[in-house]
Amino acid sequence: MNVSTIKFGSLGGDEPIPHSSPDESQHPVPDNDARLLDAYSQAVVNVAESVSPSVARIEVTKGRHAPERPREGGGSGSGFIISPDGLLLTNSHVVHGASSVAVVLADGRRPDAVLVGEDPESDLAVLRIYAPNLAAVKFADSSRLRVGQLAIAIGNPYGFETTVTAGVVSALGRSLRSQTGRLMDDIIQTDTALNPGNSGGPLVNSHGEVIGVNTAMILPAQGLCFAIASNTAQLVAGWLVKEGRVRRSYVGVGGQTATIHARLRRHYRLNQDRGVLVVSVEPGSPARLAGLREGDLIVAFKGQPVAGIDELLRKLVGTEIGVVSTITVLRQTEKLELAITPQELLSR
Repeated sequence: MNVSTIKFGSLGGDEPIPHSSPDESQHPVPDNDARLLDAYSQAVVNVAESVSPSVARIEVTKGRHAPERPREGGGSGSGFIISPDGLLLTNSHVVHGASSVAVVLADGRRPDAVLVGEDPESDLAVLRIYAPNLAAVKFADSSRLRVGQLAIAIGNPYGFETTVTAGVVSALGRSLRSQTGRLMDDIIQTDTALNPGNSGGPLVNSHGEVIGVNTAMILPAQGLCFAIASNTAQLVAGWLVKEGRVRRSYVGVGGQTATIHARLRRHYRLNQDRGVLVVSVEPGSPARLAGLREGDLIVAFKGQPVAGIDELLRKLVGTEIGVVSTITVLRQTEKLELAITPQELLSR
């Protein structure tokens, strides 16, 4: 509802008193509040006008084709242009497994599109489109975000193009599981309304700068939506453009977070109370070659404490591939230092 301040004439003058609705006369809006509301509206309007030309609808066809049993499905999502030469960022789950991908720009153009690379572990993907006169977004430094600041999402929920919703940054530093099961860190929580089709679209600040990539919502809940922070998105996008994928390492254990017995913790002067209990070891894996066994409790990697399975995964970055390192385990009452050489984790 538009809010305006009504200026009343004097009761004794010739000017008639302007008519006002009962609500406005009983609950007038203070000047300061009216100006604040107007500034909020103007910020959202400016963002919508400046960023919408960079947002695209992504239409995908998924399924396998066989003469005897054709099976095909489709879906749609959002994406946004990150460079004038046609790079477009979206979610991996939007395009993963697609047999064909079509991009529809805000002005209605349908340029050819190819997948440059995707990273299911961070739920990000980069497409390249071939079209002139493209408007690219600007990125903000997500490390400078503050809880409570304005957050605006632009996307194509349920096919409704360039839909704009606004809210605030509800929390920072959340963690979220990707579809591969790996933990994604530095996730932005927002109450900005997201719906199916918003995935891959930009979350922007009041200056029209991208602070995140919209990725998920909790359907039964109200106002629990999540975005991948812009700093993470830029880093992953850079690797995808350079190599078509993000390299990560693995050691080949199945594990779960487990508590370290207090007596062992005191005896070995460990600073954490939890570690990774090895429940399985893959044949021929780096862990098997290093001598890890089921029942071992991993407590450190390269001398750094490991307090859970997700913390171990975070340490297995691409730079660890082929590098001989030490992994510290508790085997019953013994503390062992084993040499291990992580290998490259192949795409799933």
